[in-house]
Amino acid sequence: MFALGLALSSSLCWGVSDFIGGLQARRLPVLKVVLITQAIGFACVVVAVVVRGTGPPDYVRLLPAVGGGVAGIAGLSAFYRALSIGTMSIVAPIAATGVVVPVIVGIAGGDRPAALQVAGIVAAAIGVVLASRESEPERPQARVATRTSVLLALVAALGFGTFFVGLRAGARADVLWALFASRGAGVAALVGAALALRPAGKVARSNVPPLLAVAFLDLGANLLFAIATRHGLLSIVSVAGSLYPLATVVLARVVLGERVRRVQEVGIVAAIAGVALIAAG
Repeated sequence: MFALGLALSSSLCWGVSDFIGGLQARRLPVLKVVLITQAIGFACVVVAVVVRGTGPPDYVRLLPAVGGGVAGIAGLSAFYRALSIGTMSIVAPIAATGVVVPVIVGIAGGDRPAALQVAGIVAAAIGVVLASRESEPERPQARVATRTSVLLALVAALGFGTFFVGLRAGARADVLWALFASRGAGVAALVGAALALRPAGKVARSNVPPLLAVAFLDLGANLLFAIATRHGLLSIVSVAGSLYPLATVVLARVVLGERVRRVQEVGIVAAIAGVALIAAG
């Protein structure tokens, strides 16, 4: 029960963080939102590494985490952009289907997916198709935004899935140093992009509390999930942790008053159920 509670708490933190981050991306350039929140999280990781005082493992063993970190940042940027222009209730479940990537990597490495995982992949695919269905009378401009947000959500799913694969490979050497490598690489990529693009928009005082909330909620979710994996079955913990779109969807409905068509509701449920089945397998 302890591990399950931690995993559910991590999914809640991720879901709330995604919702707040998506709102901030509607007010500030996505690049600024991601850079600020990730830099704060990275600073916390640096402090943890220094306090622990243990040297890094062989750098080669951390390379997968570095690659995963860059992919994860690309996915997060696409995700926030999708949340800023699309319907959060649709974008979040689609992005969560990134759990398919580790399964595919495992199959390529010789793993055989369980029946639940196969069913989950099918359900997630059907869910994506149904959730992205447009209504016929929708305005052309709104239709373009819907299609773009769905495409960005799929890019986010690929980035998130790649991040988990890279982080898991690097964590076999050392969990904290793998997190340091992945976050460091991601922040370095963001700094380079910011210097090249120089995004406009000033961060007002009113933006600071939400950005801090996103940074600490995301970091807290990672910490809670990591602890949960040490105290419970990975299959159960993964299922609970993968339910983060539920919090985003509920907040979008309650706070923003989002409404979707019935067929899209079925797609949202199918996508979330597919994510849970893949993780459970």
